[in-house]
Amino acid sequence: MPKLTELSYQEVTSRLKKFGFRFYRQGKGSHELWVRDTDGKVVPVPHHKGKPICKGTLRAIIREINVSLLEFLKS
Repeated sequence: MPKLTELSYQEVTSRLKKFGFRFYRQGKGSHELWVRDTDGKVVPVPHHKGKPICKGTLRAIIREINVSLLEFLKS
């Protein structure tokens, strides 16, 4: 099983796009909401300039979009 490391905002959003998500709207503070049109699933993604997204938050995003860690990291 691959090891999960911190990823940048750009890396996370590019992987979300590959799973069919698109930017929906600005959420509270520095968070953005990304939506998948096929099932209406909405995922919040933090957008902090210059700071990577930590492992715990990445795990929550991966769990929310219903894919395995391996699938997310390979995309």
